[in-house]
Amino acid sequence: MSEQVAPPPVSDAAPSESAVETPQPAESQPAEPQAAASQPTEQEAKRSGGKKALKIVGAVLVFVVVAGLKFGVASAIGSYFNKDETAAAKAGDCIAEMPEVTGTEEEEVDDAKVVGCTSTEAAYNVVGRVNDQTETQAKADTACSQFFKEGDEFYVFYSIEPGKTGYVLCLTKKA
Repeated sequence: MSEQVAPPPVSDAAPSESAVETPQPAESQPAEPQAAASQPTEQEAKRSGGKKALKIVGAVLVFVVVAGLKFGVASAIGSYFNKDETAAAKAGDCIAEMPEVTGTEEEEVDDAKVVGCTSTEAAYNVVGRVNDQTETQAKADTACSQFFKEGDEFYVFYSIEPGKTGYVLCLTKKA
């Protein structure tokens, strides 16, 4: 009996080139998704950037609110939008029309303002100004007595926060 050596059958044979090539892409394919998984997609990056921006805006808002409560920024902002337009008024200036008051009655005024004395809006002449007055002093009518002559029709305008001091404007009706 003779022995023969034959190559192994194709199924048991060493893998062919195509069989060798097939695992290579299979090996490289998992590597690509892993690389892709480690790098966010554009959409994920946009979401992530949006979340960061939202967190920053939120932190700034919290800081502003806390600072406002602690340092009175809210009252400063309120003062900016609700300016006292008569705060700089001095003798010689004119004030626009305000509600008419008689006797000892008082009227609260929100829109008093300094205007040019040649303006058609000018209704009162500022004949004097007294600073550092309390509300009680302003109501006593003694702050302006030095500025009025007997028989003058006069008005007292004051801007004083409760419990603090402010200014008093001594006014006469513009002729």
